[in-house]
Amino acid sequence: MGETYEGGVPLAEVVRSGFVEGVHRGSVVVLDAAGVSVAAAGDVTSPIFPRSSNKPMQAVGMIRAGLPLADPADLALVSASHAGEDFHLARVGALLARAGLDESALHCPPELPMGDDARAVVLRAGGGPTRTQMNCSGKHTGMVLTCQAAGWPLDGYCRPEHPLQQRLREAVEEFTGEPARAHGVDGCGAPVLAVSLTGLATAYLRLVGAEPGSAPRSVADAMRTHPEIVGGTRADDTRLMRGVPGLLAKIGAEGVIAAAVPGVGAVALKIDDGAGRPRMPVLVSALRRLGVTAPVLAELAEVPLLGGGLPVGAIRPLW
Repeated sequence: MGETYEGGVPLAEVVRSGFVEGVHRGSVVVLDAAGVSVAAAGDVTSPIFPRSSNKPMQAVGMIRAGLPLADPADLALVSASHAGEDFHLARVGALLARAGLDESALHCPPELPMGDDARAVVLRAGGGPTRTQMNCSGKHTGMVLTCQAAGWPLDGYCRPEHPLQQRLREAVEEFTGEPARAHGVDGCGAPVLAVSLTGLATAYLRLVGAEPGSAPRSVADAMRTHPEIVGGTRADDTRLMRGVPGLLAKIGAEGVIAAAVPGVGAVALKIDDGAGRPRMPVLVSALRRLGVTAPVLAELAEVPLLGGGLPVGAIRPLW
């Protein structure tokens, strides 16, 4: 493979009233507990942007650079793509206030909450976009707190050449075992680094397998202990971490998700068209190849399609 993602294969089908009306293509890799690929489809060696699935590794880089967080729930927030529920916003606000800052210190753009329910609450109250409501505000809060602790300037903390971003790049490259083969600007304005799906799955396996008390294990443990902070009350990665003991998972934009179970293995996948709806059925199929079982997997194995408000079909895995 070259340095450009070659694209995937059919991974899920959209079936309505018994008729296949569409197919989602993508790529997926399954690693065993030793990090050996035991199943794969599509292009799993060329670089992709994992988007927010990079956040756990970035959180490790922040800890190593001096991020002063003692509460694991706060560390989960730094690793989150939160839904903007009240408990998310209160935690972001408290962290900023303790540092003598407000949301003007954050370089993420003002947005409405990502979660449908939280967005509706804001709109009903006559509210509008804010920086703390943006789903990456926990990561950005961690970034500014890390800069404060390290004595680095807050101004320009999202620039790739800033010492903070250099440290975070080192962490991503260390855990994926790959050099970042491209860099871009994520939706929140921070740098995003391109690695392969195999590298991404490797990183998650290393996070869950790290020594207790180490920075990577602290991130993995914080996310698994506080899954509702990582996503939200109804988020898919939250539901997975609640329902599968020991599982670490994090979604990323453009149809990406990575997950790992200690002593079992790891999965990383990307849906080519960026759709989120086939992501969980394909992930469930991949986890089952590792022998992972839990009631929540049956709940997420297919996504129902509605007609007239009633189920008339489903999105289901082909792989």
